[in-house]
Amino acid sequence: MLKTIQRRFALSEKGARDFCRGVLFTTLLDFALMLPAVYVFLFLKDWLMPVLVPGSVPAHGIGYYIVLAVIFMAIMYVVAVFQYRSTYTTVYGESANRRISLAEKLRKLPLAFFGEKNLSDLTATIMDDCTDLEHTFSHAVPQLFASLISIVLIAVGMFFYDWRLALALFWVVPVAVAVVLLSKRKLHRNNRQYYLVKRAVSERIQEGLDTVQEIKSYDREEDYLARLDACITKAEKTQTGGELLIGMLVNGSQSILKLGLASVIIAGAGLLAAGKTDLFTYLIFMVVGSRIYAPINEVLNNLAALFYLDVRIARMNEMEAQPVQHGSTEFEPDGYDIEFSHVGFAYESGKQVLRDVSFTARQGTITALVGPSGSGKSTAAKLAARFWDIQSGTIRLGGVDIAGIEPETLLKKYSVVFQDVVLFNASIKENIRIGRRGATDEEVMRAARLAQCDEFVARMPQGYDTVIGENGETLSGGERQRVSIARALLKDAPIVLLDEATASLDVENETKIQAALSTLVRDKTVLIIAHRMRTVANADRIVVLEEGRVTENGSPAELKARGGTFARMLERQSVDA
Repeated sequence: MLKTIQRRFALSEKGARDFCRGVLFTTLLDFALMLPAVYVFLFLKDWLMPVLVPGSVPAHGIGYYIVLAVIFMAIMYVVAVFQYRSTYTTVYGESANRRISLAEKLRKLPLAFFGEKNLSDLTATIMDDCTDLEHTFSHAVPQLFASLISIVLIAVGMFFYDWRLALALFWVVPVAVAVVLLSKRKLHRNNRQYYLVKRAVSERIQEGLDTVQEIKSYDREEDYLARLDACITKAEKTQTGGELLIGMLVNGSQSILKLGLASVIIAGAGLLAAGKTDLFTYLIFMVVGSRIYAPINEVLNNLAALFYLDVRIARMNEMEAQPVQHGSTEFEPDGYDIEFSHVGFAYESGKQVLRDVSFTARQGTITALVGPSGSGKSTAAKLAARFWDIQSGTIRLGGVDIAGIEPETLLKKYSVVFQDVVLFNASIKENIRIGRRGATDEEVMRAARLAQCDEFVARMPQGYDTVIGENGETLSGGERQRVSIARALLKDAPIVLLDEATASLDVENETKIQAALSTLVRDKTVLIIAHRMRTVANADRIVVLEEGRVTENGSPAELKARGGTFARMLERQSVDA
């Protein structure tokens, strides 16, 4: 049962146990809250007896009922405390664990996953979905199950006591619940639609923030705001429609429940007049009828909340079901040659990116991947670091198949510099130190000098201690790339992947960076992806990719003499220059 609860509500094993405990104490609280009705019944039965039976006296005095009232209040207080701790307190703990679990899951997913997923979608799962689950599980779900249990137990007891009045009291329950359940599909559809339009609003806002420069440059503010306003209007209409639907269903069902008490009054009066029941039985059902519909109302409200939660739970389970990359944490390669052997890869079925790719990037040399856009250069470089898993062939590092190496263990051997640089809102020094935790200031400065950072850092007000803003907003594109390259140099990993790493640099600084890389190439494997031919001028080996296949493989001089694709690319860029 615990496994079913875990899967149904996206809970951990401890969360499932806490959930069961919460349902138990919430059920006990529902019964405890019936004690005032029991108290009233006992008091009336005792003190009405002299009126009904002349000469009789109450069995208990006022003092007894004062003590009984204190006992009942103490029971309700104790049960309420345990119920609070087993629902609200544990739910918040489970929510924290859920967020940590999601973060751990994301840490283990292939890095390529983040390129395929919309970031606002991931943020919504981690923040909004977790918050919705937290709120609903603390205020609705345990109460739903506890109310169901309470209703069933009370109904069974009442049917044994007097099945005729029990039938009059409870006939409305299945009718009211059926109204909500029969609308489940429509509620699901509305909840799903609202979720999508709400996410569309978040994406539109994020798009505006990311592209504000382009929006202003091309005078598109009015158009952007109109599209944003249309998104918001659609979200408002969807939310209003959903809340109206839920309100109609729940309030309509609760109105049906009110007929139950009227049925008890009418049926009880008839049975009492016919002498088929006694006054006290009639009073019991009247008192119970005044309280029994409260937990049923909770069921109706919480059923609607649970339907709303289904979309979130499905997304949470979808995230947990994402396959992670596994492998050995022990890795002792024989050198750092990267060997592609008949590698085939596709991001999705029917769209092959690499076809039977074979080449070797030798340790101590620079290997350049060149070719037209979309030929698979960046894909091949990322496959070398196991950002994705290939569908066919083998990629070996130092003779070891990387498919059997745990990704975090493997990436310790790589320094990677992408074309799209990501920097943090910290000092230049700390941004470079990300390359190797615990590096000394002297080591950071050395990497910065090799990456030609000294020139622009000298103009900064606090030098290397200058905070550069979110994603390095105070730096130019070339300066940001140099910081990123310094970070990679500081890591001093045996393998360096450069994906268009010098694309934003001018000719002079690009030459300096290439010279800096040349000093570090000894005993390292360097893989460069570039479109500009001068970037790969110092490469030891050129691998030309076209339409996912290796069409040329050799030294720059060999390929130039061959007069093929590489030679034509050199000639074309020379003419353009």
